[in-house]
Amino acid sequence: MTNPLFPYGRRRHVDPLATADALIADDLTVGYPGSSRPAVTQVCLRVPTGTRVALVGPNGAGKSSLLKAIAGLLPVSGGTLRTFGHAVGACRCCVAYLPQREEIDWRFPISVERLVLTGRYVHLGWLHWPKDRDYQITRAVMQRLGLSALADRQIGRLSGGQQQRVLVARALAQGADLLLLDEPLNAVDANTRAALHNVFQDLHQQGKTVLVATHDLGRLASEFDAAVYLSDGRQVPPPEGAFAGLSLGRECAWTG
Repeated sequence: MTNPLFPYGRRRHVDPLATADALIADDLTVGYPGSSRPAVTQVCLRVPTGTRVALVGPNGAGKSSLLKAIAGLLPVSGGTLRTFGHAVGACRCCVAYLPQREEIDWRFPISVERLVLTGRYVHLGWLHWPKDRDYQITRAVMQRLGLSALADRQIGRLSGGQQQRVLVARALAQGADLLLLDEPLNAVDANTRAALHNVFQDLHQQGKTVLVATHDLGRLASEFDAAVYLSDGRQVPPPEGAFAGLSLGRECAWTG
């Protein structure tokens, strides 16, 4: 890492602390600007490096808002939030966020390869262009996800499953240590689901930390180390008999 200076914010990347957890949230409250009601309230978590954590809850439970806060896209209005021992945004190269497919403007005139390549931009300094290594990483990730033949296709001309693969490829191209994935398996075909499951298994074997918002309750015990349950923006105890896995508590009382 050459400690790049990020465009616009003119902030330098800070390397993770060697012994730090991937994520710590203490009494975390998050809200959208202009809203009087917080989207996430008093969440407490400790996510060790290398673990796979599912965020579980119905629509509107706060899963996406929590991921956006960790990614630095929503302001913290209460409590504390740290990634790899630093304030959110300090280890920017180490955190990759995959939004829901519906949040992307697929009409934008950009090709598959160019979109995946944007995952490398966080490593570039001020006014620097991608180098050969950035293209090599981009193309290797595309090949891994079966996208090589679609490199020049405009992103709006892809199927839903192909679009989801492109978003995952962009996150993988960043080479982050903490991946925040918002419903990556929602409404995808069986082939895409199988391909993405293989990718997530590889990430686990590489020691990456993964937080996944998911509705797929049937796979929690086999594919995750822990599950965090949210309802109406609050962290709640697992339903009776539901998978919980590792304890990720930070001595917060359930607020229910």
